[in-house]
Amino acid sequence: MVGIIQEQHPDRCRLFMQWKEMDWPILVDSLNLLEVTAVPITILIDETGIIQAVRPDESSLKRFLAEAPPEAGSTGSHESRRLDPERLEAAARGGLPDDLSRWADYLVQWGGAARLGEATATYERVLEDDPRDGVTQFRLGVAYRRRLDSDFRQDGDFSRAVDSWEKALSLDPNQYIWRRRIQQYGPRLDKPYPFYDWIHEAREAIQMRGEAPVDLRVEPRGAEFAHPLPSKEHVGERTLRSSPDPEDRVSLDDDRLIEISTTLVASTADASSAVRVHLEFRPNDELKAHWNNEAEGLIFWVDAPSGWEADKHFHALDNPESEVSRENRYIEFEMTPRETVVGESSGRAPVARGYALYYVCEDIDGTCLYRRQNINLPLERAIGE
Repeated sequence: MVGIIQEQHPDRCRLFMQWKEMDWPILVDSLNLLEVTAVPITILIDETGIIQAVRPDESSLKRFLAEAPPEAGSTGSHESRRLDPERLEAAARGGLPDDLSRWADYLVQWGGAARLGEATATYERVLEDDPRDGVTQFRLGVAYRRRLDSDFRQDGDFSRAVDSWEKALSLDPNQYIWRRRIQQYGPRLDKPYPFYDWIHEAREAIQMRGEAPVDLRVEPRGAEFAHPLPSKEHVGERTLRSSPDPEDRVSLDDDRLIEISTTLVASTADASSAVRVHLEFRPNDELKAHWNNEAEGLIFWVDAPSGWEADKHFHALDNPESEVSRENRYIEFEMTPRETVVGESSGRAPVARGYALYYVCEDIDGTCLYRRQNINLPLERAIGE
């Protein structure tokens, strides 16, 4: 077994391994070369180095382990993937974005701190052609942060790193890895958990065993130890007038990991005066889905149709204290027509359009995802149809 971490500071992982007495090799992918959007991810690789499955289920894993290894030479010859620095550098001189990216990746991984300036300049060249390249934006941030932690740091490296990560996440808000890198240094309001509150306990436990804890080149501080705020009630006030996903960039929950039921209740005094909307969010039992409470809670946004008003557009629910849970969640709000809405009817029932954003996990110990689900609310009952 081989582990992979997305950590910006690998020596912190080494300290954690020492604390927990983990004895298998851990590879470092600070640049997210695997381009994974969520963790955990399991990859099955056979004896010849061929990937046989990604995120296998239990039956696939058992079948893989039971199969005989492939015979020598049965998979044909494969070109060596060993890094050739001279070849990479020569290709980068041609100025093609892919070649420049590969050269910059090499410099960050193997070029040493003295060449991080060259790496950032190379990533910047790629972004000149395509500033909406989120992958390159993220890796540029990694390079700036790594230079900040080196003897070659320059003023503004940290700000440049954060700016690059924020640009990357704005281009792909589904990217769990990029979001966590920002949250590591961000405000308590946005923190899913304290990132490094275990370090003091780890060092004490290691010293109690008579060992010397792994040295850390960069000590965590401030935001990296901070716990999330106990309540996020003022999030709604802060974003009351702005849609949290205005460009529909968050991936849809096509599998319906969360099932949503809607009920509209009209006024008994006057069916055209108001309607109360009840929303119920249920983790899908068949898919063994559950809430991921290490991230922010469920968010719902609704836009009122022409001639109608919502008493509240933005709704945010706090998470329970447990890391995961399977409870149903509820949101209620009211829609009220303006006085002229009935006379303005065009023959089509008005529809309020909303969407929910939430963190949900597949199956037990499965992949955790950030997903969106659109909700249409026909308001014909509210005008007596």
